[in-house]
Amino acid sequence: MSLYDDDLSNTRALVVDGNPTSRAILVNQLREFGVGAVEQATRTVDARKVLELKSFDIVLCEQYFQPGTPTGQDLLDDLRRNQLLPFSTIFIMVTGEATYAKVAEAAESALDGYLIKPHTATRLSERLYQARQRKTALQDIFTAIEAGDFGRGAELCLQRFQERGAYWLYAARIGAELLIRVERYDEAQQLYEAVIAAKTLPWAKLGVARTQLDRGEPMRAVSTLENLIGEDPQYADAYDVLGRAQFELGNHEQTLAAYKMACSVTPYSVSRLQNLGLMTYYSGNRAEAEKLLGQTVRLGLDSKMFDPQTLVLLAFARLEAEDRKGLQQCRDDFVRLIDRDEKNERLQRLAAIVDALILIMDRQFARSVEAVREMAARVREPAFDVESATNLLALMGQLANKAIELDDVEPAVDALGLRFSTGRSMGELLAGAAAVHPPYAERLRTASAHVLKLAETAMSLSLAGNPAEAVRNLIRHGNETLNARLIENAHLVLQKYAAKITEHQALEADIQAWHARYGSPSLRPALSEQGRPAGGLSLRAAPKTDGSPAAVFAAAQEHAPPEAAPAARPLVDGSPAAAFAAAQAKTEHASDED
Repeated sequence: MSLYDDDLSNTRALVVDGNPTSRAILVNQLREFGVGAVEQATRTVDARKVLELKSFDIVLCEQYFQPGTPTGQDLLDDLRRNQLLPFSTIFIMVTGEATYAKVAEAAESALDGYLIKPHTATRLSERLYQARQRKTALQDIFTAIEAGDFGRGAELCLQRFQERGAYWLYAARIGAELLIRVERYDEAQQLYEAVIAAKTLPWAKLGVARTQLDRGEPMRAVSTLENLIGEDPQYADAYDVLGRAQFELGNHEQTLAAYKMACSVTPYSVSRLQNLGLMTYYSGNRAEAEKLLGQTVRLGLDSKMFDPQTLVLLAFARLEAEDRKGLQQCRDDFVRLIDRDEKNERLQRLAAIVDALILIMDRQFARSVEAVREMAARVREPAFDVESATNLLALMGQLANKAIELDDVEPAVDALGLRFSTGRSMGELLAGAAAVHPPYAERLRTASAHVLKLAETAMSLSLAGNPAEAVRNLIRHGNETLNARLIENAHLVLQKYAAKITEHQALEADIQAWHARYGSPSLRPALSEQGRPAGGLSLRAAPKTDGSPAAVFAAAQEHAPPEAAPAARPLVDGSPAAAFAAAQAKTEHASDED
């Protein structure tokens, strides 16, 4: 049987189904369509490993497997969130569930098709053909994205939306994402609101909240998200964004609650479990954190979605629980990771933290003190990031908790607080890392308050009519503390009052020199560097096939500005794989022209 006139001889397909009969039917049908190569998997865990290593043109996946195991929906959600599918891959869910709610839920998860059982070969061929046609029709948009011309891609999407051309809702969602990428937040929000006016969809409402958050309006974003969750309590992405908003506001308990809800909706999501485990750890509940982090390791250690920082925090929790066997298991797991990626410097650095913890557990304090002093000597180096800072603070806290306080490392505690306290939320997170030794936590809070005072003093100078002195003040203190927030504030004041500052070019050169040495970290808080923002889309066609696991607990990442300062610009990253498919939020027979 042919799939219309579509030549599939050069395509690869993966069928994921635990039932041997239905799996065989799907495999045979694909072969009859002329698909060049068809592989099979009986569990979503196996399918995820295959999809992380190979590229497929077509994936047919059963929705439900054995009770207590990840569903097809869980698999799709994690793959999309972590950029492991290219936009060219067609993902079709196969299930006996035909209710509107389930179809809508699948559409929200970036599905290309939804096949209700029992199905015919004709119905499957129609779904595949429609999905391939849809991707072909929007090729000009993805060509612009691949070329890095996000502005051009956004204009093409807007044109299709305004003309109500084929797949206009699909185009609208991509277009809004592109507008966010190029920091045209007002236009992105207007587009989301236009979609809502035309056809109320949860992803559009979530998009409004995301633009509010990206504009530095977390309180408004929280209000929008709470209304959305009230309408759709099972919308996991909404809880992700709500957690991010609450985190920016410094409301860690509310952040924790949001991440718990996200995990309750998608209990097998590796990335969400990691976020919840991290937040639980830094909130001080070590026993619960140990359970969550351990669950994440068991579920995702062999996955590209797994972040090795999870193992580090698990090791800290097991040291506090005096679990020598569990601590050694963390070290053994690092050996496995390093064997697969021997040249990964980050893995080597994180493994060294676990080695130091084992020395503390074995009461080899002289060697552990030597390791800590060596790390503390590097706290002002350009490559020293916030992940290294939190791990070092936690390590020093553990030594102090064993009655081994080192007077010579206290200046390092102060230096870390001054450098990385870019907002209230980050200050509390640093204090949480050292919480096992309260005096260190208090020193970090003092450092955070000092940075805020420096920013407020400079802003007062600016408001008093002396912006040049404000900029000089911020640059001077930014160089002393290495605090990126102070340098960013200097840049913002310099831009605003450029006409009034005679030494504008010289001050701009000082700021650029700082960035050349220490980089340009985004200043908004985030627990993780997810491949795509919650509720967003990936906007490049090629899947991510190499590199180390994503860094969890981001380095000086995304921090909310202090009240006196304007909102910082968010980091614009080049995340891979745009595979969000046309929304099929009506029924199995919904029109593909949406």
